[in-house]
Amino acid sequence: MEIKLNTEIERAMSDAMNIAEQSHHEYITPEHLLLSMLRTTSLAQCIEPYGNAKQLEKELKTFVRNIEKVENENILMPDFSAQMHTVILYVTHVCERDGIQDINIPLILRGILNLEDSWAAYLLKKTLGGNLDAMLWEMEMLLPDEADDDDDFEQSNAEQRQEEEWQKYVTCVNDVVERHNPLIGRDRELERTIQVLCRKDKNNPLHVGEAGVGKTALVYGLAARINSGDVPERLRGSKIFMMDMGTMVAGTQFRGDFEKRLKDVMEGASKTTAPIIYIDEIHNIVGAGKIEGSLDASNILKPYMEKGDLRFIGSTTYEEFNKYFSKSQGIMRRFQQIDIDEPTTDETVKIIRGLLPRYESFHNVTYTDEAVEYAVTASAKYINDRFLPDKAIDVIDEAGAYRELHPVKGRRKKQEVTKALVAEIIAKMCKVDTMAVQSSDDNDRMATLRERIESQIYGQQEAVTQVVEAVQMARAGLLDDNKPLASLLFVGPTGVGKTEVSRVLAKEMGIELVRFDMSEYTEKHTVAKLIGSPAGYVGYEDGGLLTDAIRKSPNCVLLLDEIEKAHPDIYNILLQVMDYARLTDNRGRKADFRNVVVIMTSNAGAQFASQAAIGFGGGITKGEAMLKQVKKTFKPEFINRLSGIVVFNEMDRHMAELILDKKLRLLQEKLTARGVTMTLSSAARDLLLQQGFTRDHGAREMDRVIATQLKPLLSREILYGKLQKGGNVTVDAKEGEILLNVEG
Repeated sequence: MEIKLNTEIERAMSDAMNIAEQSHHEYITPEHLLLSMLRTTSLAQCIEPYGNAKQLEKELKTFVRNIEKVENENILMPDFSAQMHTVILYVTHVCERDGIQDINIPLILRGILNLEDSWAAYLLKKTLGGNLDAMLWEMEMLLPDEADDDDDFEQSNAEQRQEEEWQKYVTCVNDVVERHNPLIGRDRELERTIQVLCRKDKNNPLHVGEAGVGKTALVYGLAARINSGDVPERLRGSKIFMMDMGTMVAGTQFRGDFEKRLKDVMEGASKTTAPIIYIDEIHNIVGAGKIEGSLDASNILKPYMEKGDLRFIGSTTYEEFNKYFSKSQGIMRRFQQIDIDEPTTDETVKIIRGLLPRYESFHNVTYTDEAVEYAVTASAKYINDRFLPDKAIDVIDEAGAYRELHPVKGRRKKQEVTKALVAEIIAKMCKVDTMAVQSSDDNDRMATLRERIESQIYGQQEAVTQVVEAVQMARAGLLDDNKPLASLLFVGPTGVGKTEVSRVLAKEMGIELVRFDMSEYTEKHTVAKLIGSPAGYVGYEDGGLLTDAIRKSPNCVLLLDEIEKAHPDIYNILLQVMDYARLTDNRGRKADFRNVVVIMTSNAGAQFASQAAIGFGGGITKGEAMLKQVKKTFKPEFINRLSGIVVFNEMDRHMAELILDKKLRLLQEKLTARGVTMTLSSAARDLLLQQGFTRDHGAREMDRVIATQLKPLLSREILYGKLQKGGNVTVDAKEGEILLNVEG
C-alpha cells in the first residue's frame, strides 16, 4: 500500500526543512515540524477555540532559537532527528494498520504526543490542557481531506474501502438468522417492536429483561420475518446490523479512533435500505470511549437517532438499565421500552418442543414428553440463579450430550433421553446427591425416612414425626411453593438431640447441612454479615455469609443453632425467609430458600420444664411450660411463620441406656480398625450409665464419661501396652473405677 503526505503536511515538512537549514541546525526535530504546521496549515485555526495558538508559536520559536547551531559547510541538508524518526514510524504503523493512504495533521500530532521527553508534546499539552482530545476529535471528524484534485480515482477506491471497513464491526442478522434457533411465541413483544419501528419519531425499541429470557432471539425472529416479507411495507427489505460495543472499542488506542470507527459504521449503514442497528448490552454506550470533559458513544449516536431514517434496537437487563442507562435521560427518551418477561413453564414447554428437532438431530437422540416437561419444571424449581427458557434449554442440551457420550448398550434405534436422565443432570447442576424425582425408589426411601432417623435418635419419636411429616408434605407438593420446605423451631434442654436430628435428616435426605452458630451473632453489626455489610463498611465487597451459602447450596438443611443467643435483628431477617423464601444481600442479589429445610434450635424455656409440676400450676406438662416461655422469648410474627415448634423431651434412663449403647458401638468401630475387640461387663456398664446420666447435661455427659474414664485406659494399652498388636479386652468396674482385663 502506498502512503503519501497530504498537501498541508507536504508544505509543513518543506517549511520545517527550511527553518532547520536557515538556522544551521544539524537535525529536523518535532519542534521544527510543529512550528511549521502552525505557520503553513490550518492547525492554528483549530487550536484557537481551545487554547492560545500565538503563545504556542512564540514558545516554539524560543525553543528552536536556542537549539545548538552547527557551523560546518560540509552539511548540505539537515537530517531527521531520532524523535522525528519515531514519529514517522508511528504514523506509518497506524496507516498500515487502518488502511490509511494520506498522512494528515491529526496523525502527525498523535505521533508527536506519543513521544517521551519531547518539548513539542509538552508545549502542545500545556496549551490545550483538558481540551486536547476534543480538538483532535474535531479535526478528525470535521476537517475534509485535502486530497489533490487529480486523485479522483484513488478517492473513489478509498470510499469503497471505507465502505468495506465499517462492515467488519457489524454482523448482518438477516444473513445469519438460519443458523440460530427459531423464535417461538413472543408474539406480543414482536408486534410491539414492529409497531415502534414504524413510528415517525423515536422509532427505537429497547428490550429490557433478565439474562436468558430471549431478548436476542426476538431480534433474530424479527430478521426472519423481514426475510419472509411478513412485515409492513415500511420494513420490507430492511437490514438489521448487530453492533458489538466490545468489538468497536477493541484496538482503539487513541482518542478519536473509537469515534471515527463508530461514525463510519453509522454513515455506512445509512447508505443501505431501511437500516436497523441492533446494539446488544446497550448500556455500554453510556460512557463508552468517554474521557473527562468529552463526549461518549451515546452523544455521538444522538444525531442519528434524531433523523429517524436510521433506527436502533437495544437490549439490556433491568440491573444494568437502572445502573447506567436510566441516568442518561437524553438517550433514554429516544427509546421506547419493551419489557421482555420470563416465560411461564407452559410457554417454555412450547418453546422447547419447537426446538427439539434441532437438538435431536444434533445429538442423534430422541426426547420423551416426560423428559421435556420435567426439564422445564425442575429447572424452574431447582436452578435459582438463572431464567427460563435459557436454563431449561441448557438442561435439554446437556442431557442430549450426556446420552450421546454414554449410550445405552444394546439399543439399536436412536438413544432416548428420559425423565430419570434429566433428573440426574439437574442433580449435578444443582450440586446435590439426590433430587425430588417422583419415582418409586424415591417414594420408598421417603416412606422409610422416619424409621431410619429413629434408629439413630432415641426417645424423641414425637419430634422426629413432626420433622418427617413436614418434609413429606413438601415432597408431595402440598405446601406453598413460595415458602421453604419447612421452618421448624426445636426447643428442649441441652444434649437431647436437637442438633443431631438436623445432621441425621440432612444425611438421610442426601443433601448438605449448612450450620450457623448464632452465638457468633450476638451484636447488631455481626448480624449484618449474614446479608453483607452496608456500602462504605469493611466487607461490603464480600457479600453475605448466609446468602452466599444458600446460593452455593440451594438444596440443604439450614441449621441456626441456639437462635435465642443472636441479636434480635436476626428475627427481622428470618421473617422474609420464612414468608417468601427469598433473602436479598447488600448488593441486590437474591438467595432462594424454596428448597431449604430451615431448622432453628433453642434452649428457651428448658429451665422451666422441671418446674412444671410445682405449685398451683402442677397440671401443666413440661412441654407446655417450655412453649409458654418460647412465646415470651420470640415475637408473635416470628412464631406465626413457623411450620411447627418441635418440643424435645428430657433424657430418661431408658434413653440414656440406648445412647450409651450407641456410643460404645461407635467406639468399637474404631477399636476394630486396630484389631481390638471390647467386651463390657454389667458392672462397667452400670458405672458408665450412673456417671453419664444427668437430666441437666443430656447425652453430652455420656461423651465426657467415656472420654475421661474409658478411652485413656484403652489408649495406653494400644500405644505401649498389651494391645499394640490387637487382642481382646474386657471392661470391668470395681469400687467405682473402670478396670481393663487384656487378653494378649
